[in-house]
Amino acid sequence: MNNRLKNGIALSIIPQIIIVKSLGSYPELVENYYSKGLYPFISQSFRIVFGWFPLSIGDLIYAILIILAIRYIVVKRNQIRKNLKLFFRDIVLILSVAYFTFHLMWGFNYYRVPLSQTLDLKDTYTTTELIMFTEKLIERTNKLQYEVTSDTSLIVNIPYNQKEIFQKTLEGYSELEISYPFFSYKNRSLKKSIFSTALTYMGYGGYLNPFTNEAQVNSKIPNFRFPVVTGHEIGHQVGYSAENEVNFIGYLVTANNKDLYFKYSAAAYALSYSLSEIKSRDETKFRELYARLNRGVQKNYEELNKFWLAYENPFEPVFKSVFNTFLKANNQEEGIKSYSLIVTLLVTYDIKYPIE
Repeated sequence: MNNRLKNGIALSIIPQIIIVKSLGSYPELVENYYSKGLYPFISQSFRIVFGWFPLSIGDLIYAILIILAIRYIVVKRNQIRKNLKLFFRDIVLILSVAYFTFHLMWGFNYYRVPLSQTLDLKDTYTTTELIMFTEKLIERTNKLQYEVTSDTSLIVNIPYNQKEIFQKTLEGYSELEISYPFFSYKNRSLKKSIFSTALTYMGYGGYLNPFTNEAQVNSKIPNFRFPVVTGHEIGHQVGYSAENEVNFIGYLVTANNKDLYFKYSAAAYALSYSLSEIKSRDETKFRELYARLNRGVQKNYEELNKFWLAYENPFEPVFKSVFNTFLKANNQEEGIKSYSLIVTLLVTYDIKYPIE
């Protein structure tokens, strides 16, 4: 590839950004022509091609690229020093190609019509509505915990292995599709990430590889949280990018599962977010509500907290900062805080479709 072509590809990142941001101002256009038009074809095709392979092709590609990049820098270090401008030009070239491929394969979903609009939900809720919802969730979570263990003090141990949880999540999507056809999921490409240890140190439960459309789940996270995380990553494959939305989809598909353990996992998951939101508003009210939880439910939260604490490290904030910047650059103004915006969807969904 000659320098002229390389320069052209590198510089093309500027009009690409302008085009993406311009199209992002027309969510209905993105929704109809990309999210419901081109993307399902791309997603299905890649899941058919890569879904059958037991290991993550995307993870393997990332690993190979990282090794090749390190080798190139080491071997070519003297040449790089002499031609820093060309080196940085090549970096921009790679970013330009990656930017184009990312948005074509998946990234335009960040600019689709919000899920709240699709489900015809309100945009706001009151503190009173939040507390009422949380009280209902406490009652539901306690009830499910007791139904599973027959003892309010016992921790809930989900008895399925991760392969079985994958399968049950697929069954949950089949159930959810009956009410919401736009959550239809076919041609599974769902895998445990070979980078699970690294993901844990970074503080992540999984990710979607946008270039191979494989849903990667962190195999180290406790089974208590595994069903919802699996549902979350499939939500990305279905075509939803915003983290609050796929958090909600993960909850919804797990809560609608016929399995009692899944229902408990979903209820406890939603409750953790609503309690956290109450804590940020009223510490006293939070302590009062948390005290109402069965001891077994509290033990599940303690189990999860101990798991993440065991992997705390000084680099985690750096990883979170990078991801925060990535999210803000992709139409999520709240950045990493957007995960907690699930509470708006949870509360307003319950107002329209109350928990039984």
